[in-house]
Amino acid sequence: MSNLPLNLGFVGGAPDSAVGYAHYCASRMDNLWSLKAGAFSTHAEANKKAGETYGVAEDRTYGSLGEMLEKEGDALDAVVILTPTPLHHEMILQCLNAGMRVICEKAMALTSGEAEELRQACEASQGYLAVIYNYSGYPMVRELRRMIDQGELGEILHFQAEMPQEGYLRTDADGNKPCPQQWRLKDGPMPILHLDLAVHLHELIHYLTGFTPLEVVADQASRGWFDVVDNVNCLCRYTEKVQGQMWFSKCALGHRNGLRLRLYGSKASAEWFQANPEELEVAYADGRRVKLDRASSVSVASEQRYTRFKAGHPAGFIEAFANLYRDLADSVHDHKQGGSGASREVFGADLSIEGLKFLEALVRSSKSSNWEKVQ
Repeated sequence: MSNLPLNLGFVGGAPDSAVGYAHYCASRMDNLWSLKAGAFSTHAEANKKAGETYGVAEDRTYGSLGEMLEKEGDALDAVVILTPTPLHHEMILQCLNAGMRVICEKAMALTSGEAEELRQACEASQGYLAVIYNYSGYPMVRELRRMIDQGELGEILHFQAEMPQEGYLRTDADGNKPCPQQWRLKDGPMPILHLDLAVHLHELIHYLTGFTPLEVVADQASRGWFDVVDNVNCLCRYTEKVQGQMWFSKCALGHRNGLRLRLYGSKASAEWFQANPEELEVAYADGRRVKLDRASSVSVASEQRYTRFKAGHPAGFIEAFANLYRDLADSVHDHKQGGSGASREVFGADLSIEGLKFLEALVRSSKSSNWEKVQ
Protein backbone atom coordinates (compact mmCIF):
# COMPACT_ATOMS: atom_id res chain seq x y z
CA MET A 1 0.00 0.00 0.00
CA SER A 2 1.26 3.47 -0.89
CA ASN A 3 2.63 5.61 1.92
CA LEU A 4 0.81 8.63 0.49
CA PRO A 5 -2.67 9.34 1.89
CA LEU A 6 -5.60 8.73 -0.41
CA ASN A 7 -7.41 11.86 -1.62
CA LEU A 8 -10.92 12.23 -0.26
CA GLY A 9 -13.93 14.41 -0.99
CA PHE A 10 -16.92 15.06 1.27
CA VAL A 11 -20.51 15.53 0.14
CA GLY A 12 -22.28 17.10 3.09
CA GLY A 13 -20.56 16.69 6.43
CA ALA A 14 -20.10 20.30 7.50
CA PRO A 15 -18.69 20.55 11.05
CA ASP A 16 -22.13 21.26 12.53
CA SER A 17 -23.72 18.20 10.88
CA ALA A 18 -24.49 15.00 12.77
CA VAL A 19 -21.39 13.04 11.74
CA GLY A 20 -19.22 15.23 9.53
CA TYR A 21 -16.56 16.18 12.06
CA ALA A 22 -16.34 12.59 13.33
CA HIS A 23 -15.60 11.42 9.77
CA TYR A 24 -13.04 14.16 9.32
CA CYS A 25 -11.16 13.26 12.51
CA ALA A 26 -11.37 9.50 11.89
CA SER A 27 -10.20 9.69 8.29
CA ARG A 28 -7.07 11.61 9.36
CA MET A 29 -6.18 9.61 12.45
CA ASP A 30 -3.82 7.10 10.80
CA ASN A 31 -2.72 9.42 7.96
CA LEU A 32 -4.31 7.16 5.35
CA TRP A 33 -6.69 9.77 3.91
CA SER A 34 -6.49 13.49 3.19
CA LEU A 35 -9.61 15.60 2.71
CA LYS A 36 -8.91 17.59 -0.46
CA ALA A 37 -12.32 18.73 -1.72
CA GLY A 38 -15.93 19.02 -0.70
CA ALA A 39 -19.45 20.20 -1.32
CA PHE A 40 -20.23 20.47 2.37
CA SER A 41 -23.49 22.40 2.46
CA THR A 42 -26.12 23.88 0.17
CA HIS A 43 -25.84 27.11 2.18
CA ALA A 44 -22.99 29.15 0.71
CA GLU A 45 -21.71 30.62 3.97
CA ALA A 46 -21.81 27.28 5.83
CA ASN A 47 -20.08 25.63 2.87
CA LYS A 48 -17.32 28.24 2.85
CA LYS A 49 -16.84 27.98 6.61
CA ALA A 50 -16.66 24.18 6.41
CA GLY A 51 -13.91 24.36 3.79
CA GLU A 52 -11.95 26.74 5.98
CA THR A 53 -12.41 24.59 9.09
CA TYR A 54 -11.28 21.44 7.30
CA GLY A 55 -8.38 23.16 5.56
CA VAL A 56 -9.78 22.60 2.06
CA ALA A 57 -8.65 25.11 -0.55
CA GLU A 58 -11.28 27.67 -1.56
CA ASP A 59 -11.09 26.63 -5.22
CA ARG A 60 -11.82 23.02 -4.18
CA THR A 61 -14.83 23.92 -2.03
CA TYR A 62 -17.80 23.47 -4.36
CA GLY A 63 -21.41 24.56 -4.33
CA SER A 64 -22.75 21.21 -5.51
CA LEU A 65 -21.81 17.57 -5.98
CA GLY A 66 -22.11 17.94 -9.75
CA GLU A 67 -19.59 20.77 -9.81
CA MET A 68 -17.16 18.79 -7.66
CA LEU A 69 -17.40 15.72 -9.88
CA GLU A 70 -16.89 17.83 -13.01
CA LYS A 71 -13.85 19.68 -11.66
CA GLU A 72 -12.12 16.95 -9.65
CA GLY A 73 -12.20 14.06 -12.13
CA ASP A 74 -9.46 11.57 -11.22
CA ALA A 75 -7.98 13.86 -8.55
CA LEU A 76 -10.02 12.12 -5.82
CA ASP A 77 -9.71 8.48 -4.84
CA ALA A 78 -13.18 8.43 -3.27
CA VAL A 79 -16.01 10.62 -2.05
CA VAL A 80 -17.94 10.17 1.20
CA ILE A 81 -21.70 10.81 1.11
CA LEU A 82 -22.66 12.43 4.43
CA THR A 83 -25.96 14.02 3.45
CA PRO A 84 -29.41 13.13 4.89
CA THR A 85 -30.48 9.59 4.02
CA PRO A 86 -33.25 10.59 1.56
CA LEU A 87 -30.58 12.16 -0.69
CA HIS A 88 -28.25 9.15 -0.82
CA HIS A 89 -29.75 7.28 -3.77
CA GLU A 90 -29.47 10.05 -6.34
CA MET A 91 -26.06 11.19 -5.12
CA ILE A 92 -24.59 7.69 -5.22
CA LEU A 93 -25.93 7.20 -8.75
CA GLN A 94 -24.43 10.52 -9.79
CA CYS A 95 -21.02 9.52 -8.42
CA LEU A 96 -21.06 6.03 -9.92
CA ASN A 97 -22.06 7.41 -13.32
CA ALA A 98 -19.10 9.81 -13.10
CA GLY A 99 -16.71 6.93 -12.35
CA MET A 100 -16.13 8.02 -8.74
CA ARG A 101 -15.60 5.55 -5.90
CA VAL A 102 -18.30 6.02 -3.26
CA ILE A 103 -18.29 5.59 0.50
CA CYS A 104 -21.72 6.28 1.99
CA GLU A 105 -22.98 6.68 5.52
CA LYS A 106 -25.71 4.22 6.44
CA ALA A 107 -28.44 3.80 5.39
CA MET A 108 -27.47 3.49 1.74
CA ALA A 109 -31.03 4.02 0.49
CA LEU A 110 -34.64 4.31 1.61
CA THR A 111 -35.90 1.03 0.11
CA SER A 112 -34.56 -2.29 -1.09
CA GLY A 113 -35.62 -1.31 -4.61
CA GLU A 114 -33.41 1.78 -4.52
CA ALA A 115 -30.55 -0.28 -3.11
CA GLU A 116 -30.93 -2.88 -5.86
CA GLU A 117 -30.73 -0.12 -8.47
CA LEU A 118 -27.49 1.09 -6.90
CA ARG A 119 -26.03 -2.41 -6.89
CA GLN A 120 -26.80 -2.81 -10.57
CA ALA A 121 -25.29 0.58 -11.38
CA CYS A 122 -22.14 -0.30 -9.47
CA GLU A 123 -21.78 -3.64 -11.21
CA ALA A 124 -22.44 -2.15 -14.64
CA SER A 125 -19.73 0.47 -14.17
CA GLN A 126 -17.35 -1.88 -12.31
CA GLY A 127 -17.43 0.83 -9.69
CA TYR A 128 -16.79 0.90 -5.97
CA LEU A 129 -19.52 1.35 -3.36
CA ALA A 130 -19.03 0.91 0.40
CA VAL A 131 -21.39 1.66 3.28
CA ILE A 132 -20.21 2.88 6.71
CA TYR A 133 -21.41 1.01 9.82
CA ASN A 134 -19.16 2.42 12.50
CA TYR A 135 -19.93 0.08 15.42
CA SER A 136 -18.26 -2.92 13.79
CA GLY A 137 -15.04 -0.91 13.98
CA TYR A 138 -14.76 -1.47 17.74
CA PRO A 139 -11.88 -3.86 18.56
CA MET A 140 -13.85 -5.88 21.13
CA VAL A 141 -16.65 -6.43 18.61
CA ARG A 142 -14.01 -7.80 16.26
CA GLU A 143 -12.64 -9.93 19.10
CA LEU A 144 -16.12 -11.33 19.67
CA ARG A 145 -16.40 -12.27 16.01
CA ARG A 146 -13.12 -14.17 16.26
CA MET A 147 -14.42 -16.06 19.28
CA ILE A 148 -17.60 -17.00 17.41
CA ASP A 149 -15.62 -17.98 14.29
CA GLN A 150 -13.40 -20.27 16.34
CA GLY A 151 -16.29 -21.92 18.15
CA GLU A 152 -15.54 -20.55 21.61
CA LEU A 153 -19.22 -19.80 22.19
CA GLY A 154 -20.26 -23.09 20.64
CA GLU A 155 -23.39 -23.22 18.50
CA ILE A 156 -25.13 -19.83 18.50
CA LEU A 157 -28.65 -20.39 19.84
CA HIS A 158 -30.19 -16.96 20.23
CA PHE A 159 -29.35 -13.27 20.63
CA GLN A 160 -30.60 -9.96 21.95
CA ALA A 161 -29.66 -6.71 20.22
CA GLU A 162 -30.90 -3.35 21.39
CA MET A 163 -30.26 0.30 20.64
CA PRO A 164 -32.32 2.53 22.93
CA GLN A 165 -31.87 6.29 22.90
CA GLU A 166 -33.76 9.14 24.58
CA GLY A 167 -33.50 12.03 22.13
CA TYR A 168 -37.19 12.26 21.20
CA LEU A 169 -38.42 12.48 24.80
CA ARG A 170 -35.66 14.11 26.85
CA THR A 171 -35.77 17.86 27.47
CA ASP A 172 -33.04 20.30 28.40
CA ALA A 173 -32.67 21.76 31.90
CA ASP A 174 -35.28 24.42 31.10
CA GLY A 175 -37.84 21.90 29.86
CA ASN A 176 -37.37 22.69 26.17
CA LYS A 177 -38.00 19.93 23.66
CA PRO A 178 -35.20 18.78 21.35
CA CYS A 179 -34.92 20.09 17.78
CA PRO A 180 -34.01 17.16 15.50
CA GLN A 181 -33.13 17.74 11.87
CA GLN A 182 -36.33 18.23 9.89
CA TRP A 183 -35.73 15.29 7.56
CA ARG A 184 -35.75 12.97 10.59
CA LEU A 185 -39.28 14.08 11.47
CA LYS A 186 -40.99 12.81 8.32
CA ASP A 187 -41.56 9.08 8.02
CA GLY A 188 -42.10 7.56 4.61
CA PRO A 189 -43.05 3.92 3.94
CA MET A 190 -39.91 3.13 5.96
CA PRO A 191 -39.73 5.01 9.29
CA ILE A 192 -36.53 7.04 9.71
CA LEU A 193 -35.97 5.31 13.07
CA HIS A 194 -35.33 2.03 11.24
CA LEU A 195 -32.83 3.66 8.87
CA ASP A 196 -31.08 5.41 11.78
CA LEU A 197 -30.85 2.57 14.29
CA ALA A 198 -32.09 -0.82 13.10
CA VAL A 199 -29.64 -0.93 10.19
CA HIS A 200 -26.85 -1.05 12.80
CA LEU A 201 -28.42 -4.01 14.61
CA HIS A 202 -28.88 -5.94 11.39
CA GLU A 203 -25.30 -5.26 10.30
CA LEU A 204 -23.82 -6.22 13.67
CA ILE A 205 -25.61 -9.57 13.83
CA HIS A 206 -24.47 -10.28 10.28
CA TYR A 207 -20.94 -9.15 11.11
CA LEU A 208 -20.69 -11.41 14.15
CA THR A 209 -22.50 -14.52 12.94
CA GLY A 210 -22.94 -14.38 9.16
CA PHE A 211 -26.54 -15.49 9.66
CA THR A 212 -29.46 -14.20 7.56
CA PRO A 213 -32.87 -13.03 8.82
CA LEU A 214 -35.76 -15.17 7.57
CA GLU A 215 -38.89 -13.76 9.23
CA VAL A 216 -39.95 -11.24 11.87
CA VAL A 217 -42.89 -10.21 14.01
CA ALA A 218 -42.83 -6.63 15.24
CA ASP A 219 -44.67 -3.89 17.09
CA GLN A 220 -43.97 -0.18 16.62
CA ALA A 221 -45.28 3.00 18.20
CA SER A 222 -44.84 6.75 18.57
CA ARG A 223 -44.31 7.69 22.23
CA GLY A 224 -42.15 10.81 22.10
CA TRP A 225 -42.72 14.44 21.17
CA PHE A 226 -42.92 13.93 17.41
CA ASP A 227 -45.36 12.25 15.04
CA VAL A 228 -42.93 9.58 13.87
CA VAL A 229 -42.26 5.98 14.84
CA ASP A 230 -39.83 6.08 17.76
CA ASN A 231 -40.07 2.71 19.54
CA VAL A 232 -39.93 -0.79 18.04
CA ASN A 233 -39.76 -4.31 19.45
CA CYS A 234 -39.40 -7.38 17.30
CA LEU A 235 -38.71 -11.11 17.38
CA CYS A 236 -36.59 -12.55 14.57
CA ARG A 237 -35.91 -15.97 13.10
CA TYR A 238 -32.55 -16.36 11.41
CA THR A 239 -30.84 -19.11 9.48
CA GLU A 240 -29.41 -22.01 11.52
CA LYS A 241 -32.60 -21.91 13.64
CA VAL A 242 -31.28 -18.91 15.57
CA GLN A 243 -33.84 -16.86 17.48
CA GLY A 244 -33.38 -13.16 18.08
CA GLN A 245 -34.90 -10.18 19.85
CA MET A 246 -34.37 -6.56 18.82
CA TRP A 247 -35.39 -3.30 20.45
CA PHE A 248 -34.59 0.14 19.10
CA SER A 249 -35.98 3.41 20.35
CA LYS A 250 -35.55 7.16 20.60
CA CYS A 251 -37.90 7.56 23.56
CA ALA A 252 -36.09 5.51 26.23
CA LEU A 253 -35.14 7.97 28.95
CA GLY A 254 -31.80 7.27 30.58
CA HIS A 255 -30.20 5.83 27.47
CA ARG A 256 -27.86 8.24 25.67
CA ASN A 257 -26.96 5.47 23.25
CA GLY A 258 -27.65 2.09 24.84
CA LEU A 259 -26.40 -0.17 22.05
CA ARG A 260 -25.98 -3.61 23.62
CA LEU A 261 -25.34 -7.03 22.11
CA ARG A 262 -25.90 -10.34 23.87
CA LEU A 263 -25.12 -13.59 22.05
CA TYR A 264 -25.89 -16.93 23.65
CA GLY A 265 -24.14 -20.11 22.56
CA SER A 266 -24.08 -23.75 23.68
CA LYS A 267 -20.67 -23.28 25.35
CA ALA A 268 -20.68 -19.64 26.44
CA SER A 269 -22.47 -16.30 26.14
CA ALA A 270 -20.99 -12.88 25.49
CA GLU A 271 -22.18 -9.33 26.13
CA TRP A 272 -20.84 -6.04 24.71
CA PHE A 273 -22.12 -2.59 25.67
CA GLN A 274 -21.21 0.39 23.47
CA ALA A 275 -21.03 2.79 26.41
CA ASN A 276 -18.23 0.60 27.84
CA PRO A 277 -16.66 -0.53 24.56
CA GLU A 278 -13.28 -1.68 25.86
CA GLU A 279 -14.74 -4.66 27.72
CA LEU A 280 -16.38 -7.90 26.63
CA GLU A 281 -18.09 -10.05 29.26
CA VAL A 282 -18.09 -13.81 28.68
CA ALA A 283 -19.93 -16.44 30.75
CA TYR A 284 -19.05 -20.11 30.31
CA ALA A 285 -21.10 -23.26 30.78
CA ASP A 286 -18.98 -24.27 33.82
CA GLY A 287 -20.02 -21.12 35.67
CA ARG A 288 -16.92 -19.00 35.00
CA ARG A 289 -17.43 -15.34 34.20
CA VAL A 290 -14.60 -13.49 32.47
CA LYS A 291 -14.19 -9.81 31.59
CA LEU A 292 -11.89 -9.28 28.59
CA ASP A 293 -10.23 -6.10 27.39
CA ARG A 294 -7.25 -5.19 25.19
CA ALA A 295 -4.79 -6.19 27.94
CA SER A 296 -6.32 -9.68 28.28
CA SER A 297 -5.35 -12.81 26.39
CA VAL A 298 -7.05 -11.63 23.20
CA SER A 299 -5.98 -12.12 19.60
CA VAL A 300 -7.64 -9.34 17.60
CA ALA A 301 -8.15 -6.43 19.98
CA SER A 302 -4.46 -6.52 20.98
CA GLU A 303 -3.22 -6.05 17.39
CA GLN A 304 -0.98 -3.03 16.91
CA ARG A 305 -3.50 -1.24 14.70
CA TYR A 306 -5.98 -1.17 17.61
CA THR A 307 -3.50 -0.05 20.27
CA ARG A 308 -2.90 3.58 19.36
CA PHE A 309 -2.35 3.88 23.08
CA LYS A 310 -2.01 1.13 25.67
CA ALA A 311 -4.92 -0.52 27.47
CA GLY A 312 -6.27 1.51 30.34
CA HIS A 313 -6.52 4.59 28.14
CA PRO A 314 -9.89 3.89 26.54
CA ALA A 315 -10.42 4.08 22.81
CA GLY A 316 -13.92 4.91 21.64
CA PHE A 317 -16.28 6.13 18.93
CA ILE A 318 -13.80 8.12 16.84
CA GLU A 319 -11.21 5.34 17.00
CA ALA A 320 -13.82 2.82 15.81
CA PHE A 321 -14.51 5.11 12.84
CA ALA A 322 -10.75 5.31 12.21
CA ASN A 323 -10.49 1.52 12.18
CA LEU A 324 -13.08 1.46 9.42
CA TYR A 325 -11.25 4.16 7.47
CA ARG A 326 -8.15 1.96 7.62
CA ASP A 327 -10.18 -0.96 6.22
CA LEU A 328 -11.60 1.33 3.55
CA ALA A 329 -8.09 2.48 2.58
CA ASP A 330 -6.98 -1.12 2.08
CA SER A 331 -10.12 -1.83 0.07
CA VAL A 332 -9.79 1.27 -2.15
CA HIS A 333 -6.10 0.56 -2.82
CA ASP A 334 -7.08 -2.95 -3.95
CA HIS A 335 -9.77 -1.54 -6.24
CA LYS A 336 -7.35 1.00 -7.72
CA GLN A 337 -4.99 -1.85 -8.59
CA GLY A 338 -7.69 -3.72 -10.48
CA GLY A 339 -9.07 -5.84 -7.65
CA SER A 340 -12.64 -6.07 -6.47
CA GLY A 341 -12.01 -4.17 -3.24
CA ALA A 342 -13.59 -7.08 -1.36
CA SER A 343 -12.98 -7.05 2.38
CA ARG A 344 -14.45 -8.84 5.37
CA GLU A 345 -14.65 -5.48 7.13
CA VAL A 346 -16.19 -3.40 4.32
CA PHE A 347 -19.78 -3.86 3.14
CA GLY A 348 -21.45 -2.76 -0.07
CA ALA A 349 -24.88 -2.96 -1.65
CA ASP A 350 -25.58 -6.64 -0.93
CA LEU A 351 -25.79 -6.24 2.84
CA SER A 352 -27.80 -3.03 2.46
CA ILE A 353 -30.35 -4.82 0.28
CA GLU A 354 -30.70 -7.65 2.80
CA GLY A 355 -31.03 -5.18 5.66
CA LEU A 356 -33.66 -3.09 3.91
CA LYS A 357 -35.69 -6.20 3.03
CA PHE A 358 -35.49 -7.20 6.69
CA LEU A 359 -36.77 -3.77 7.74
CA GLU A 360 -39.52 -3.83 5.13
CA ALA A 361 -40.71 -7.16 6.57
CA LEU A 362 -40.61 -5.58 10.03
CA VAL A 363 -42.84 -2.70 8.87
CA ARG A 364 -45.27 -5.13 7.22
CA SER A 365 -45.46 -7.14 10.43
CA SER A 366 -46.20 -4.08 12.53
CA LYS A 367 -49.26 -3.52 10.32
CA SER A 368 -50.42 -7.12 9.95
CA SER A 369 -49.58 -8.24 13.52
CA ASN A 370 -48.29 -11.46 11.96
CA TRP A 371 -44.95 -13.07 11.25
CA GLU A 372 -43.67 -11.75 7.92
CA LYS A 373 -41.03 -13.39 5.75
CA VAL A 374 -37.97 -11.44 4.64
CA GLN A 375 -38.37 -11.43 0.87
